[in-house]
Amino acid sequence: MSTTSRETPRRVRTAVSLLGPAFVAAIAYVDPGNVASNISAGAQFGYLLVWVIVMANAMAGLVQYLSAKLGLVTGMSLPEAVRERSSTPMRLAYWGQAETVAMATDLAEVVGGAIALHLLFDLPLVAGGLVTGVVSMALLLVQDRRGQRPFEWVIIGLLAVIAVGFLASVVISPPSAGQAVAGLVPRFDGAESVLLAAAMIGATVMPHAVYLHSGLARDRHGRPEPGPARVRLLEVTRLDVGLAMVLAGAVNLSMLLMAANTLRGRDNVDTLEGAHAAVVDALGPAAGLLLAIGLLASGLASTSVGAYAGAMIMQGLLRRNIALLVRRLITLIPAIAVLAVGIDPTRALIVSQVVLSFGIPFALIPLVRLTGDRALMGADVNHRVTTALAWLVAAIISMLNVVLIYLTVTG
Repeated sequence: MSTTSRETPRRVRTAVSLLGPAFVAAIAYVDPGNVASNISAGAQFGYLLVWVIVMANAMAGLVQYLSAKLGLVTGMSLPEAVRERSSTPMRLAYWGQAETVAMATDLAEVVGGAIALHLLFDLPLVAGGLVTGVVSMALLLVQDRRGQRPFEWVIIGLLAVIAVGFLASVVISPPSAGQAVAGLVPRFDGAESVLLAAAMIGATVMPHAVYLHSGLARDRHGRPEPGPARVRLLEVTRLDVGLAMVLAGAVNLSMLLMAANTLRGRDNVDTLEGAHAAVVDALGPAAGLLLAIGLLASGLASTSVGAYAGAMIMQGLLRRNIALLVRRLITLIPAIAVLAVGIDPTRALIVSQVVLSFGIPFALIPLVRLTGDRALMGADVNHRVTTALAWLVAAIISMLNVVLIYLTVTG
């Protein structure tokens, strides 16, 4: 066997062993907020907003790669890089909005887990929220006691469960390919479709995932010196992000297609409970069970990753460390309060995703500026085309939010 033949499998194994950080970040793209937003969009508007998922996933891939690149090249997470270039008042204000976004994230994830436990075991929502919080603490203990790599494997395993849970309905009852293709044409149908589009983008290009990925990549791979090793690692990072985004995009698209194909025109599908009942009625108990299991895995994994991201944001911006489990307890309170007062959990999920959408520019603008700074990034500075595309992403999201505010104010 030639040297080249022996080296190829070895290089493949090495590349595979370096994958992982992007899949942890990708949990943010298939969390319960995505489930609520995508299913609501499909049930209300059919295939109309397919283009939003495709666009949001493409934007997310670019953003996540830039975040990982920042961590690898500079040795800093995005919050740390922002801290180094901000005055104290600006840093505190920035942290305040980042924490608000983190709270909205956690609310969606805990509420989603509670709904799943209610569907599976008929648990009251408050009890389900507490169980979700406790299990997420156990997952965080894996990261705290065993390190990042075992935590990655646990999260990747849950991601696989999520994928099976939501892709199953599309396999059981394939959607209309022609209508799905027609849904790639960008358009809206009233203010509610804009609200859902903002929620879908907020649930896909998530601020805490942007902050987190820079730290994940840095903690996993360190800060390689300029040269072949860094070039190779950046290539593997692109592969890591690409594979993770393809999987997350397929899951998100399957949610909308399932709803458009199965729930469109049905009554009482404006909640996740109603959607689940309709899926059981249309596709059978097995499809409903897989849907609920996928939702539960989504809630458990995403709330753990969200708490991890929140701790990284606080440490990076304020240089303050709070134990992950203590932080988990504190951030659990708003979600339990929402469940306890009887607010419609599905609507709370969707509104939380709109809040996330407003936080995206605060993560994207510093990321684009920093990765486009030659003094900071050196030879790995963004290409001008990359920077232009990244600014376009930030502009599209910001513009969508302005339109949303206008439509909300004018009724």
